[in-house]
Amino acid sequence: MSANFPFTHFHLHSEYYLRDGIVPIDALVKSTKAKGMQAVALTDRMNLFAAIKFYKAALSSGVKPIIGCDVILRDDANAPETSCVFLCQNEVGYRHLTQMLSRAYTENQDERGPWVNYEWLSAYAEGLIVLSGSLQGDVGQAILNNDIAEAEKRLAFWSTLFENRFYIELQRLDKPNEEHYCRVAASLAKKWDLPIIATNNIRFLEEEDFEAHEARVCIYEGKTLEDVADNKRQGHRYSSKQYLRTPSEMAACFQEYPEAIVNAQELAKRCNVHIELGK
Repeated sequence: MSANFPFTHFHLHSEYYLRDGIVPIDALVKSTKAKGMQAVALTDRMNLFAAIKFYKAALSSGVKPIIGCDVILRDDANAPETSCVFLCQNEVGYRHLTQMLSRAYTENQDERGPWVNYEWLSAYAEGLIVLSGSLQGDVGQAILNNDIAEAEKRLAFWSTLFENRFYIELQRLDKPNEEHYCRVAASLAKKWDLPIIATNNIRFLEEEDFEAHEARVCIYEGKTLEDVADNKRQGHRYSSKQYLRTPSEMAACFQEYPEAIVNAQELAKRCNVHIELGK
């Protein structure tokens, strides 16, 4: 396989995350290859249930599998939730991610589900690469609150614990406050000498799958499509842009941030996990 990756998606929920993913594993691998990409990451929220199926399907099709997870983080049980994407750089990272998630399910479950305590991260940092989570991450939340001091405090935490393994995530999904976030985040990345990376927070494969995705979310949450359509009551948490965009679509979307595309090409080279099957 060529080491030149035209683009790689690193933030993606499959149908194995029942709350908001409708991407079938086999179709994901097939679509990735059809759209000219040689690698893709699977990052279901707080689970690795599809990891082995994804790993086997990708390798059999000549696509490089990158294993990761969209991890929910809190300071304590009563704190607001944020999230970041953790990617396995090697086998050590894969083992640490499985251990961290297992600990969350056994020690930190409540009505909001399992979550990871920030205090745990130092024990599991080796072998993992972190994406900031865009608007859903603690850096993004601080930016949205216009608290730059807090954003820089969070950047100091992440860049120290994950030295040379922390990326500031940019997304353009036609959601409120994205452009403000992107401008400030890119400025902070330059100040802190941190890489930016373009992701698409994928929930479905094609743009026309958006309505099916909305129905899936409503079924899970016990709501109706009318609830979702009524912005006064519900608002759109998702957009029709959260599909598996092609490399050219991503490049056009981030044309004023070309380094975010280059970094998404290069990061695929850093993630190399070999899973010994059959044991």
